[in-house]
Amino acid sequence: MKDIRLVVLSGASGAGKSTAIKALEDVGFFCVDNLPVTLLPKFMEVLSQSGEITKVAAVVDVREGEFLKAFSGVFAGIKKDGYRVELLYLEAEDDSLVRRFSETRRRHPIAAAGGPLEGILKERGLLNEIKSLADRVVDTTGFNVHQLREHIKGIYSGATAREKMTVNVVSFGYRYGIPADADLVVDIRFLPNPYFVEELRPLDGGSGAVRGFVLGRPETTEFLERFKAFLDYLMPMYRKEGKAYLTIAVGCTGGRHRSVVIADEVCLMINSPTFTVQKRHRDIQKP
Repeated sequence: MKDIRLVVLSGASGAGKSTAIKALEDVGFFCVDNLPVTLLPKFMEVLSQSGEITKVAAVVDVREGEFLKAFSGVFAGIKKDGYRVELLYLEAEDDSLVRRFSETRRRHPIAAAGGPLEGILKERGLLNEIKSLADRVVDTTGFNVHQLREHIKGIYSGATAREKMTVNVVSFGYRYGIPADADLVVDIRFLPNPYFVEELRPLDGGSGAVRGFVLGRPETTEFLERFKAFLDYLMPMYRKEGKAYLTIAVGCTGGRHRSVVIADEVCLMINSPTFTVQKRHRDIQKP
């Protein structure tokens, strides 16, 4: 195994690759953008011979054009050469990508007159093979720029992160799909649903009334006690194995009531100087 680490960063335009590559640079990676994929093996060989750079990140996306067809072979070859290689793929929901292009007034790199959605759908097809090879897929739909930067830094900040493992707790709705980057998925749809209480329906899990409804149930109390015992056992095991980042996804039907309350409680129960806790309520604003 050669003493150089390569993170290949790919994904949809608008999903946050620019933010991610800056975050990787912040934690010590030598970063290159828009390097033709066919030049990557030679580039790695030069860096390996220099011995000065041990962490490299390279962006591969639709700007590669015809070079994309060579990606799978080049990627397999770099692995065979003994480099420590990881493929990180960023994605986001179509509506979120369209909104981002609208807000920034940027043109999608492969969109024609039909607008950004046409480019987004075409790009998904072009990048489908790369996504299938990914070691890690991160859905950035619910992230702002600052959250995404901290998320990426938490994953790739090396020895420091291993000494203090980062735990990301995300609430979500099964209606909108399980988060792609989840390590542990907790289904809490067995708990009574505030949605069916008329006065609680328009509220979310951040309100005192909804929290009181969910946390006041004996089954909730028993679940939290049992889940805390589970995490008390499991998390030190992950840390012992050198895992730098753990994502716990807590899901209910819509992602606005029960999962929000329980995700908040899970953050409170992870109370240890050896862990850094981040929280995200992915679907709390959805109908």
